[in-house]
Amino acid sequence: MYLRTTQRRRKDGSTVRYVQLAHNQRVKGNTQAKVLLNLGREDELDLDGLRRLAGSITRFTDGDGGGDPLPGAPEFELTESRPLGGVWLLDGLWRALGVDRALERVLGPRRFTTDVERVLFALVANRALKRGLRSGRREH
Repeated sequence: MYLRTTQRRRKDGSTVRYVQLAHNQRVKGNTQAKVLLNLGREDELDLDGLRRLAGSITRFTDGDGGGDPLPGAPEFELTESRPLGGVWLLDGLWRALGVDRALERVLGPRRFTTDVERVLFALVANRALKRGLRSGRREH
């Protein structure tokens, strides 16, 4: 769902804009906009009412309304973030395909002080997630 505006030209030449709540749906393979609700003329809208509606929808979908944090809670400052989603995805795929177990069978009888399977995973994951590298192409 989304808000959209339409324009109408009046007889005196001025234009009037109307705001509508719409939703796209497929009809015989084509996308068509279906107007769910006409909100009225743009210059006569109750903006405070729309803000209250948006807050209500947010509370319903998120559970907290995106308002103030817990009263009395200390302020939180984000200082750093790292993208880990790709690594977790690759690790799950690595384990689902059984690569970790296959390497343990092959490397099992040796006495390494380093977890070689994890080192190999890190090398593969780094290569898979590294931006700008193409398979089979050397970077100089």
